[in-house]
Amino acid sequence: MTLCSLNRMEDKIKTFSKFGDTGKGGITRFSLSPEALAARAEFKKRMEAIGANIVTDDIANMYATIPGSEDLPAIMSGSHLDSVRQGGNYDGVLGVMTAMEAAETIVKEKIPHRHPITVVVWTNEEGARFEPAMMSSGVICGKFDKETMLASVAKDKPGYTFGEALAASGYRGDISNRMTPDKYAALVELHIEQGPVLISEGFDIGIVEGVCGMINYEFTFLGQAGHAGTTPMKYRKDALYAAVKTIQYLHDELDKLDGSLVYTTGKISAHPNIHTIIPGEVKFTLDARHQKTEVISQVLEIIQKIPSEVEKCKVSYTQAWSRKSVAYTPRLVDYVEESAKELGYTNRRIYSGPGHDAQYMIDMIPATMIFVPSIDGHSHCELEYTPVEDCLKGANVLLKTLLRIDKD
Repeated sequence: MTLCSLNRMEDKIKTFSKFGDTGKGGITRFSLSPEALAARAEFKKRMEAIGANIVTDDIANMYATIPGSEDLPAIMSGSHLDSVRQGGNYDGVLGVMTAMEAAETIVKEKIPHRHPITVVVWTNEEGARFEPAMMSSGVICGKFDKETMLASVAKDKPGYTFGEALAASGYRGDISNRMTPDKYAALVELHIEQGPVLISEGFDIGIVEGVCGMINYEFTFLGQAGHAGTTPMKYRKDALYAAVKTIQYLHDELDKLDGSLVYTTGKISAHPNIHTIIPGEVKFTLDARHQKTEVISQVLEIIQKIPSEVEKCKVSYTQAWSRKSVAYTPRLVDYVEESAKELGYTNRRIYSGPGHDAQYMIDMIPATMIFVPSIDGHSHCELEYTPVEDCLKGANVLLKTLLRIDKD
């Protein structure tokens, strides 16, 4: 059985971790920054070394393709090279590195394959420098307007737009090079889980069935600011107290729903935020995620039961944004599972909480994902870590899955 190389996998991880190295075990590699451009140059060099043809499209997505034996649409795999600030060495980039390793194994071991194999690098997946996240795959799939995206302003450089960074990058290509359904047969994206399930339950591989739907609401509580020392408790309209009671209500009620529902109050603000003044206005957010539409609907019902007044404070809420659940292509999901079983790796089916480029691609071509464990569930931080042995298992499953699709 031909498998990927542990030494090559380790070399890729060590090499790419240098681009944007923070010196604390992680990276800061914003999209189209000098660090990201250095990573792209390394990707280009390595893919050219195995005979891949490399093109870029009009928003700098990179496509490195090794030919197949027949004139067929290519099978695609990859992810992104950009990171969040002080992120880890695996989020996104591992999907690129394992796709590179699978392609290199196919070339060096002369594994027969009918379809061309394309390793893709998506531009600005994180949205850490230019909002929104998953920008370039979103443009390709019609989720975002290109001109609006070009005007997105960098968070690290006032007034500097994505369009300007694109023009200066050297990676802006032709629109004709974009991924289109006629040119590509399928996409398989490997990613770290970014959570603790696989590592806690002892599984080598996550068989990703889809991406959870989610809603994000912002709640506002209007009370009355007042002096902390002169206003008796019975006369107060304390917006923070009203918010706290509502958060407790949400937790109590949401905990009665499906056990796989996750929800978070990740942002809260109190005004005027002075220790000697009763808060007159408080805002907080609620992020809720689940794969089933009916559970998200139940969350909405719970939100809608919040009264318009809590503890003498006016209550209002608005939806900040939402996304529907995405189900990956069942046939491809089965191929991942069959590949993991063939290799003797422990595995379980799982839904992704975070979003990924593959969830946009599914609107255009068949797609699925592979998860590998994240030690202690760490991600988007410098503690993010997946042992090279687990990375290799993921690469092997990816290789076998690509070859299964090739025989389809």
